[in-house]
Amino acid sequence: MFEIFSSYLKEKGGLTDAELDEIRLVTVYRKLRKRQYLLQEGDICHYNCFVVRGCLRNYRVTEDGNEHILRFAVENWWVSDAESYNNGTPSKNNIDALENSEMILIEKQDFTNLLSNIPRFKDFIYNLKARSFDASQDRIMSNISDTAEEKYSNFIKIYPHIFNRVPLHMIASYLGVSRETLSRIRNQYAKDH
Repeated sequence: MFEIFSSYLKEKGGLTDAELDEIRLVTVYRKLRKRQYLLQEGDICHYNCFVVRGCLRNYRVTEDGNEHILRFAVENWWVSDAESYNNGTPSKNNIDALENSEMILIEKQDFTNLLSNIPRFKDFIYNLKARSFDASQDRIMSNISDTAEEKYSNFIKIYPHIFNRVPLHMIASYLGVSRETLSRIRNQYAKDH
């Protein structure tokens, strides 16, 4: 599995074989079965996780029992709970597998050491975090300004590789709409496209 991660880092970050060997030494391979947790609310997030195969979701459960999906992660995406990871505080989120999944984990201290020791890796992660921040800002703006129809249409266009792998009630949760609203929007969208 490291070979997939290695190829990703070579292509996206321009890392050398020697740098990849250094990274390999601190990675942990992990498999999750469908519905198995990578992180549960109340636990502290100690890892950065790269998804090699599968699909995960990062979500929060409110006091009334409703799930609010913050993001999905599929192949070649990273996932963690940044707040818990950065501050060493108990997570407010859950991360679980929507499919049987395989991932590469790097523990926080090892990750910090890699950032210090490998400038190309540091630059790559910096750019990755900048793009992630931009995407988060776009999502916030979409949530406060777009119609439900626009949110749905954008989701399909931006994440077609996720749309077909995730149950509709989870897409509704991610978009912040009810299942009924999503069904109505889907039917109208199908007629128009």
